[in-house]
Amino acid sequence: MIRKLIGKVLRRPGKRVLHAKHYGIRRDQLHSGALKVCDRLQAAGYDAYIVGGAVRDLMLGKSPKDFDVATSATPEQVRHVCNRSRIIGRRFKIVHVPFYDRDGEEIIEVTTFRGASDAPTDDAGRILRDNVYGTIEEDASRRDFTVNALYYDPNREEILDFHHGVDDLERRQLVMIGDPVQRYREDPVRMLRAVRLAAKLGLTIAPGTKKPIAGLTSLLENIPSARLFDETMKLLLSGKAWACVSALRAEGLHRSLLPILERQLDDPNAATFIQRALENTDARLADDKPVSAGFLFATLLWHDVEQLWKKKEAAGEHTMPALVAAMNEVDDRVSKRLAIPNRYSAAMKEVWMMQPRFEQRVGQRPFRLIEQPRFRAGFDFLVLRAQCGLADKALADWWQQFQYCDDATRSALIANVAGSDKGGAQRKRKPRRKKPAAAPASGA
Repeated sequence: MIRKLIGKVLRRPGKRVLHAKHYGIRRDQLHSGALKVCDRLQAAGYDAYIVGGAVRDLMLGKSPKDFDVATSATPEQVRHVCNRSRIIGRRFKIVHVPFYDRDGEEIIEVTTFRGASDAPTDDAGRILRDNVYGTIEEDASRRDFTVNALYYDPNREEILDFHHGVDDLERRQLVMIGDPVQRYREDPVRMLRAVRLAAKLGLTIAPGTKKPIAGLTSLLENIPSARLFDETMKLLLSGKAWACVSALRAEGLHRSLLPILERQLDDPNAATFIQRALENTDARLADDKPVSAGFLFATLLWHDVEQLWKKKEAAGEHTMPALVAAMNEVDDRVSKRLAIPNRYSAAMKEVWMMQPRFEQRVGQRPFRLIEQPRFRAGFDFLVLRAQCGLADKALADWWQQFQYCDDATRSALIANVAGSDKGGAQRKRKPRRKKPAAAPASGA
């Protein structure tokens, strides 16, 4: 009892000013655009700090993906100070400040300090609008986790810590600021964020932060599908995708996000397929290689598509119409929870549509297929299926050779397939029945 009381006293919020260099953070590690935004705002008389994930990641020795800025300036004032910036959002107004380099456009996101106000909520407690501004202390209290409530002043090279976030980083734990139940009700996506950050950063979710999640998962059903998609993409592109999916399942959060994953993860073959796909994605991200969102969703949903496809074929439907019907049915189910953009959905379906076409290896069909823009994605999908025992390995090997050999070898490969009557030899068509000649008109 006494130990708990002492712990609560020591955990009382209060500003601590820490020397950034002591924690391995230097000004030259920061994005030049974020430094320019801070410098311009401070020169104009406003407070401005690098905040949140960038500070947290630098303290953990990781390279931040994003650099966000928090300031005392309102969105309109930021817009006036920073050229080419634009105000976005209704529920939370923020400012996007673009910078350009050899790698393209980089967006620095700037938010105004949030105030401790009674924001309007829905019946479940979710905040609907929150554009009341306040002090940096109030802003720190409004952030989700203690490790995200760290503010770095690049000019003073100081870290401001209001909620013992540095201590929690050293303990490798994720702690919610305030009452976890209330904070999850304000924004249920925080449950997904807790699982993602813990898996991505190798942190343990503190018991008090973790305990309420199991009873509040249904709150995610009240979140717009477009926002759920954004959070799903962050999870899949976290570099720890399989760990995130496993953690989501352990907390029961996958049912509200992607209900069909429940069946797939219960099937050993489907689970192995998804695990290998996500681990391949993590490896590509680690090597700084591009990743296709359409390919990712194709792997996540394939098991349901294939089962429905085979069921329709068994009922007498032809191969391609059965596959198209199965794809559309699964897509309709998923769209009720996740608003997958059309560009990703189209790529996903193209990958699926190629799978039966890989069986067709006679005549000009292999040449036409290899010229398709998404051939490589479709082939990688076939290889992944073969690696998991869900497709013929010899088929994947045939296409691997066909891609890179000369024309003579390609012709020989096709001739071998045609001679063995495998891999897409066309069925002999029945001769058309000739229509009987019309009877001559009477009196002719």
